[in-house]
Amino acid sequence: MSIDTATATTKGIVGARNVDHFAYTVPDLDQAVDFFVDALGAELLYTLGPVEDRDTDWMARQLAVHPRASARIALLRFGPVSNLELFQYTAPGQNTVAPRLSDVGGHLLAIDVTDIDAAVAYLREQPGVEIQGDVQLVTDGPAAGNRWVYFRAPWGLQLELRQVAGELPYEQTTEARLYRPDPDWRGAGIPGARGVGHVGYTVPDLEQAVAYFTGPMGGELVHREELTADAGFAARQLGVDQALVRETAVIRLGPVTNVELSRYTVEDQRTELPRNSDVGGHHLAFFVDDVELAAARLSEVPGTEVLGEPQLIEDGGPIHGDRWVYFRGPWGVQLEVLNMPDGMPYEQGTSARRYGPSPAWTNR
Repeated sequence: MSIDTATATTKGIVGARNVDHFAYTVPDLDQAVDFFVDALGAELLYTLGPVEDRDTDWMARQLAVHPRASARIALLRFGPVSNLELFQYTAPGQNTVAPRLSDVGGHLLAIDVTDIDAAVAYLREQPGVEIQGDVQLVTDGPAAGNRWVYFRAPWGLQLELRQVAGELPYEQTTEARLYRPDPDWRGAGIPGARGVGHVGYTVPDLEQAVAYFTGPMGGELVHREELTADAGFAARQLGVDQALVRETAVIRLGPVTNVELSRYTVEDQRTELPRNSDVGGHHLAFFVDDVELAAARLSEVPGTEVLGEPQLIEDGGPIHGDRWVYFRGPWGVQLEVLNMPDGMPYEQGTSARRYGPSPAWTNR
């Protein structure tokens, strides 16, 4: 087993290059693909499935789902430096109610734009899109000057528009820097879209999550902030129908990804994470030089569980040659390491290409 030491990380996942993709389980794959392609400007790269095993417990061992679960999968290029994976599962005991943003396992996908008012006007014209409340201006704290608003996809996936100020107060107190998306997203559906600004996850213990993402996962803490919202503001702007307190830590995770980790203090919080096969299931994947080595090292990290064994896809399909394995963090968060060689078979059917790998993992 060999690895290019020039690209290996001294902190974080060994041989990591970048966050490869973020993934969500949706109720209707065709609907979700159409929305991301037609309304938001994504490019469909390939579809897979059904992924299933009718005779063994492979699905349970490798994906932590029911052994008789079956999945259809689509991979999209979403913006200059992001890949988006969408799943539709059928599975015994599937939970079809996604977690709220304030629930443990809540999640969102944020898109940076140059003109948030124009972006909102565009989205209001898209069938099934719900704009939540009004565009807000952050007036104090480390992100003062930003403007933001949440919106929902037709099936309920939580997304956000954010217009980032040219300079932010946090920059005066730390050398850490957020990744700022590329100013030129050719083919973007939303006017002025620059790319994915961040992915967000709701966690049960913020200190634990920050320690995991800045330690074993190799991220860099950029800033922290807190929001206290009364019931009216929370319902109108966040889709949570009660007063709440939200503590958030923003982490730069490699060269092209920002992650927002949030802990909500709210009544009747759902605390059980969705499974991969549940609507609202999700995971975050890292591109690494050597999957077997990364998995071996991860298995030694306290609180980390590698699921099954590294797998090699050799089915002659669109990602023949892909190596991958899932793992879970201390609170059950689903993650993955993978490696895709150059010249994947899907490239024969489309001019669109996956993003990555980056030359090296760096947080600045």
